[in-house]
Amino acid sequence: MNVCRKRVGDIFSVRFIGFERPMVMISDPDAVRELYSERAHGLPPGRSLALLPVVGPDSLLLVEGEGHLARRRLMSPPFHGERMRWNESIMREVAEAEVDTWAPHSTMALHPRMQAVTLEVILQAVFGVRDIERGDQLRNGLRQMLDDNASPALQLQVLLSRRLQRGDPLAELQELRHAVDRVLFDVIAERRRDPELDEREDILSMLIGARMEDGSAMSDQELRDQLMTLLLAGHETTATALAWTFDLLLHHPSQLARLTAEIRADGDEDYLRAVVSEALRLRPVIPLAGRRLKVEMSVGKYTLPAGTDVTPAIWLTHTRPDIYPDPFAFRPERFLENAPTTYGWIPFGGGIRRCLGAAFAELEMRAVIKSVLSRCTLEPLHGRPEPVARRNVTLTPRHGTRVRVLARSAAHHVAVEPVAA
Repeated sequence: MNVCRKRVGDIFSVRFIGFERPMVMISDPDAVRELYSERAHGLPPGRSLALLPVVGPDSLLLVEGEGHLARRRLMSPPFHGERMRWNESIMREVAEAEVDTWAPHSTMALHPRMQAVTLEVILQAVFGVRDIERGDQLRNGLRQMLDDNASPALQLQVLLSRRLQRGDPLAELQELRHAVDRVLFDVIAERRRDPELDEREDILSMLIGARMEDGSAMSDQELRDQLMTLLLAGHETTATALAWTFDLLLHHPSQLARLTAEIRADGDEDYLRAVVSEALRLRPVIPLAGRRLKVEMSVGKYTLPAGTDVTPAIWLTHTRPDIYPDPFAFRPERFLENAPTTYGWIPFGGGIRRCLGAAFAELEMRAVIKSVLSRCTLEPLHGRPEPVARRNVTLTPRHGTRVRVLARSAAHHVAVEPVAA
C-alpha cells in the first residue's frame, strides 16, 4: 500500500484473489469522513467470508440496515458509564494473575500471553463464566476454533473451493463450532434460569434482559452469535494491540521509562493514554474496514459509482505527514499535544459501524499495561521491532513479541480512577 501511495497517490484500487470487483483504497480523512457518514452504504463481501464461519449470520458485524442499528442500540449500554468500572476490576485481576506466573529470567512470546488474558476477560466480563470446568471447556474449544479460522491457507482454500465448486474446507471447523455451541447454549439456558439474573453485571446477563423497541428479546441463537462477535472483536484484536504496544515500548527505552515511572508513581493516565493511541496509530490491528457504496461518491478527481467497494487504508491514513509529522516515528507525545482527529485516527473504523467495544478495548489495554509494568521489567529478545504477519483479518507480530523477564517487582498497587459516565 505504501508503494502504491508513493507511485499513484492517495487513491488506488487493489484486486484480491477470489473477488470479482477491485477494492478502492482511500486515506484522505475528508474522503474517509464522506465514506463513513453515509449510512446507506453496505458491507463488501469479504467480511462475511472471513467472519461468518465463527460469528454466525445474526452477528452485529454482519447484519445491515435497520437490523444492525436496532442491535447496536440494544448492545451499547454495557460498554459505557458505570458498567465499565466492574469490567476494569476484572481486567486488572486477570492481568495481575497472569503476570504473577512469569518467572524471573524466563523468556516467552507475549502475544499468546496477551491472548490468554483477553480470553479470560471475555469469559468473565462478557460470558459471565467463572465455573472452572465450564471455563476450561470454552477456553480449549474457543482457542482451537479461532486458531483454525485464522489460517490464511484455510481462507485461500475457501476461495478456491467456491470458485471451483469442490469440497468444503470448513467442514472440520464447523464440527468444532458445533461442540463449542453446545457449551454456549448450556450457559445461555442456565443464565436464563438464574433467579438473580437482574443483579448480574456480565454482558450476557444484560443482553438476556434487554429488549428491542418492539419489546422482543434476543433468541438463544442470536445471543450465541453476539457472544461470538464480542469474543472475536474483543479477544484477538485487543491481545494483538497489546503485543504491538509492548513491542514498540520495548524498542523505545525513553518512552518505556517515562511510562513505567508514571505507572509506578500512581500518576495520572495521560501518557498511558497517549501510548495506547500512538501504538494503535502505528500498528492498527485491522488494516481495512470497507463499505460497498449504495450511492455514488466523489473522491478527489474521481466519481465512484454505486456498487463500488471502498475502504480506508487505515495504516496509510495513520502515516500521513500532513496529519502526523515524522509519521513513522513512535512518539506518544504527539497525542499529549493534539487529540486524534475523528477521521485521521481510525483504528476502530468509523461511522455507524465503528467498533462497539472501542472504549472497552482501550480500557483493557490500559489495565493490562499497568499490571505488567508495575509488576515486572521486560526486555526484547530481538534488536528490531517485529515484522508483520497476517492472522485472519488482523495484522500481528510475526514472532509473537518475544521478551525476557528481567525482574519481578513486589506486588504494587496501581490506583484505578473512576471511568466517567
